Amino acid sequence: QVQLVESGGGLVQAGGSLRLSCAASGVTFSRYAMGWFRQAPGKEREFVAAIDWSSSRTYYADSVKGRFTISRDSAKNTVYLQMNSLKPEDTAVYYCARGEYLGGLPAQYDYWGQGTQVTVSS
Repeated sequence: QVQLVESGGGLVQAGGSLRLSCAASGVTFSRYAMGWFRQAPGKEREFVAAIDWSSSRTYYADSVKGRFTISRDSAKNTVYLQMNSLKPEDTAVYYCARGEYLGGLPAQYDYWGQGTQVTVSS
């Protein structure tokens, strides 16, 4: 059974930090890109960050560049999103997903987690 399970979300004040984790099971992890997306209420799902299978390349949305860092631990089948200097506009449900290759389009990703809520208070 394919599972991507996100954790680490929560409530944080503006300027604070959170680290999201996404644990993969039942799915080949090491040869695929992994991405993080987010969806705020009433808005479309948007790309946040992605990392290729070897961790040699990363890709970020302009809105999070310099504040968020994506990484992965293939031995643990886990991908992380370190989020610093959080802003109220970062409030959303955050999803991890497995992709065939590095990219920012949801259609490029085939397996998705259920999401974890991140709320940033002002």
